[in-house]
Amino acid sequence: MRHLFTLYCMLLLLWPAHAQTYKSVEIKDTPFEMKAIPEYVYPDNYFSIRQYGAKADGKTWCTKAIEKAIRACHKAGGGHVIVPQGDWLTGPIHLMDNIDLHLEEGARLIFSDNPTDYLPAVLTTWEGIECMNYSPLVYAFECRNIKISGKGTFAPRMDKWKEWFARPKAHIDATAMLYKWGAENYPVEERRLTDLPESNMRPHLIQLNRCQNVVLENFSIRESPFWTIHIYMCENCLVRGLDVSAHGHNNDGIDIDMTRNILVENCHFDQGDDAVVIKSGRNADAWRLNSPTENVVVRNCVVTDGHTLLGIGSEISGGVRNVWMHDCKVDGVVTRLFYVKTNHRRGGVVENILMENIHTTTPLKRIVALATDIIYQWKDFPDYEKRYTKIQGIHIRNVSCASADIAIDIQGDTHLPARDITIENLSVGKVNKSFCILKHAENVIIDNANITH
Repeated sequence: MRHLFTLYCMLLLLWPAHAQTYKSVEIKDTPFEMKAIPEYVYPDNYFSIRQYGAKADGKTWCTKAIEKAIRACHKAGGGHVIVPQGDWLTGPIHLMDNIDLHLEEGARLIFSDNPTDYLPAVLTTWEGIECMNYSPLVYAFECRNIKISGKGTFAPRMDKWKEWFARPKAHIDATAMLYKWGAENYPVEERRLTDLPESNMRPHLIQLNRCQNVVLENFSIRESPFWTIHIYMCENCLVRGLDVSAHGHNNDGIDIDMTRNILVENCHFDQGDDAVVIKSGRNADAWRLNSPTENVVVRNCVVTDGHTLLGIGSEISGGVRNVWMHDCKVDGVVTRLFYVKTNHRRGGVVENILMENIHTTTPLKRIVALATDIIYQWKDFPDYEKRYTKIQGIHIRNVSCASADIAIDIQGDTHLPARDITIENLSVGKVNKSFCILKHAENVIIDNANITH
């Protein structure tokens, strides 16, 4: 017995104090095969940023204190970095493995709007092309088991970023250079946008880049320099109970990009651009990375403002498959409920998409839209290569709205028509222009679609 006790004590000493454990989050009844998402259980280690010199006066710089707290927590094997109630002025926050950045209720992280505070440049993206640019305000690169939680708020200062909303010639020139770098597979570490004078490439608010086992839960966002939440090349993500409001230029709510296995639920989006966006990289850069977005579930969310409830594209070159949005509510100003957008440079595939149980009294321009000629400000750049997007298996059902200019507007590409689209149980109170436009689309089935007034 004494020998057994000695062996037990030795095993305790050898067993790592921070052995990783996970809960399993099952997502039931998905219309595609989707494995449970692992949710990391964090050790009971707590590191308040106040312990490391941070002051909640909205004036004292807390960047170094937050960094020290994160590093100490990481060194201890992981746990919770606590941002207490108060206003905390900071520059970029870079997360590490096994860290829960927890914002207590009443906590506000106030981010500087001085671009130089976000140097040195990090590996990030600009509208679907990888580059070295200003650090996102909250950034994680190749991390495992990261979480941002609590009922506090991210509140960036916006004065300088608003000046950058315009697209002057220097910005367009920098965009053209990045486009060229991507098309020619120029080394990413040499695509240094911050070295180009007045490139004005605004950083993301939150970018999680190549991470695994991610949780974003319960916090609020008030404004953003660029894309608000960008989940890029990640796997196994849970996004729950967020309150996102950002009405600046390019302020999508959440961009899910070359990412697999993600659940977004019970969130509120109030956006200056699209609300929930599924992306998959731009042109040759995405073909190089070859990482499709797949297995995405969005449910029980509310959108009070935004261009589109569910947008797919236009950065879509890596492919998108297996997306299910259901039981979401639109209560405000939204232009479209569902929108697939691409162009002749993208390539990729969009397949097996289901939207269902969406009801709104909001007047819309389009209920269901698909366009294959969306290029925006990139239109004047050359066609390095033409690749058409294969669009198939789009299913919309149990959708209603008060009115729409055009209920169904599907315009595929003449070279590769969209196909296998079903729309059933669609009800619209009033149609102002046309009920249905179909171009370059095959095997489109519309069942029980009607105008009620």
